[in-house]
Formats: sequence, structure tokens, C-alpha cells
Amino acid sequence: MLCVSSDQVTVAEEEYLQTLFWLQEAGLAMTGANVARAMQLSPPTVHEMVGRLERDGYITRAGDKTISFTGSGQGHAEGIVRRHRLIERFLTDVLGIPWDEVHEEAERLEHAMSPVLEERMLAAIGDAKTCPHGHPIVAGTRIQGVPLADVQEGAKVRILRFENEAEDLLHYLKDSGIEPGMEGTIAATGVDEVVVDGNGRTCTVTRSVAETVSVIADPSPPPRTVLPEQLVLAQEKYGR
Repeated sequence: MLCVSSDQVTVAEEEYLQTLFWLQEAGLAMTGANVARAMQLSPPTVHEMVGRLERDGYITRAGDKTISFTGSGQGHAEGIVRRHRLIERFLTDVLGIPWDEVHEEAERLEHAMSPVLEERMLAAIGDAKTCPHGHPIVAGTRIQGVPLADVQEGAKVRILRFENEAEDLLHYLKDSGIEPGMEGTIAATGVDEVVVDGNGRTCTVTRSVAETVSVIADPSPPPRTVLPEQLVLAQEKYGR
């Protein structure tokens, strides 16, 4: 029997739809295992919620357990992600909150945001197209990048975005001096670290963290999708 979704999506469902959208946008497989890894939840907990999302008409599941959005699910997912990124940009640009401190705050605010407030925030941020971490506010406008860890020494780079927005990881990246929009040169790349010269300073990050930073590079390595294990296992077990 066809299940027709309700507009009354719950906060818990929104969190899962947001994670599924993040997987889809990053080019990772939309599976329960990847959702569990990204959200740092147990497989049985994720399995239960995925079943609920399917019953409520937001997703479908294929025989190989891969997940796809229904039209309703895609719309809800894009909406919650747009609101999240808009709030992050507003908090940073208008209220002056450092970009490494806005992700968790946006997580709390995104579920209670009215259309009127959304329009006011859009007006306040002007022509900004991304959140402070480099992700597009409008779905479908993501620029293809390559992992910083893949770029050869001497190449020119422009930092596009941080694929993993766990707050501990954002603090680490801010402390390193790397931020979206930064332009520089790969000064060194080794087994353990990647060093970028840019913005008048030398920035060093671990190679596992460099796996989560997307850049435009010249010369550029071949594009590839960052592995989900690397998105979570950076310095410690980072979340989404």
C-alpha cells in the first residue's frame, strides 16, 4: 500500500533527513550503515527510524538496502538543510559569532524557524551563497572539489568547504588558520600532515583532517569521494 507522507515531519525525522541529504550531496551511499556512522548511533536505532521514514513516505528502500528520497522527503531534506546553513551564515555575518561555534547552535534553531524569519534572515545575509563552512545554501549549487590530502606539494589551492562540520573539528580547523575562501600553496604534504601557506601564515593539519577539506587545486588530482570512515574518524570520532 502506498504511504502518503504528512507535512508534520518530526524533529527526529528532520535530523535523519538532513543526514541523508548530507550523504547524497557528498556522493556517499545513502544506507543505514552510513547514517549510523555519520550520526554516531547504533545500527538498531537507525534501522528503526529508517523504517519510520519509509512508513511516513519520506524515503524508499531498494533490495540492496540503499535509500532514496521520495519527492516529499527530498523537499523536507532540502528545506531543513537550507535553514541550517542560512542560520549559520546569519549567526556569523550578522551577529558576529565565530564560524566554528555556529553549527550546534543552528542545529537547535533550525527546527523552529518560521517562513517569515527565514525571509528576514535571507535579506540580512545579502548575496551570501554558502554557509560559513562553504556548503551551498541553495540545493544543487555545490561546486565539485577534491580532498586537500590528495593535492601535491607546490600546487595552488582555494579552500571550498569543510565536509565534516562536527564542532570539535571546526575548532581544530579554525585554530589551524584554514578557512573557506582561503587561497594558498601546498608547502608540504606527508604521511602525517599537510602544510598550506596562505593568508600570510603557515597552516598545518593532520592528513586525516585534510581528507575532510575540499579544495580547488591547480594542478588538480582526480576527483574522488571522501570515504565515510574518514569523514568520521579524524582526530577522534567526529560526528556529522
